Amino acid sequence: MTTMTTKWAVLAIAVLVACGGESGGEAQDGGDLAADIGCLSCHTAESTAVAPTWNGLFGSEVELEDGSTVVADSEYIRRSILEPHADIVAGYGPTMPMFRLDETEVDLLVTYIEGLGG
Repeated sequence: MTTMTTKWAVLAIAVLVACGGESGGEAQDGGDLAADIGCLSCHTAESTAVAPTWNGLFGSEVELEDGSTVVADSEYIRRSILEPHADIVAGYGPTMPMFRLDETEVDLLVTYIEGLGG
C-alpha cells in the first residue's frame, strides 16, 4: 500500500468510528464506549456548534428547542441516547444519529455522563 492509500484508509476508518461504526468489542466503561462509537467527536469538553457538552450536564436544567426546560436526570439522558430527536436542546438541530445499543451499553453511557457532574 502506498503512503497516500494508507492515509486514506486510516481516515476512512476514523470517519466510520466517529459516525457510529461498530466498535468491534465490548467497552470497559462508558468513557471507552463513548470514544469507540464516536460520541466524543461531537460531545466535547465544551459545547460546540455541533453538540452540547456532557461536562456538568447531569442534574442541570436544559432548555429545549420548543422553549421548555427539563432536568438532565438519568431518565432524560437515557431518552436522549435512545430517541435523540425527541428533546432537541435549544440551539442545536436534530443532528445526532440513532445508535443500536443494548441496555448494558446505554447504562454505561448514562453512568459515564452522570459521572461528569452537574
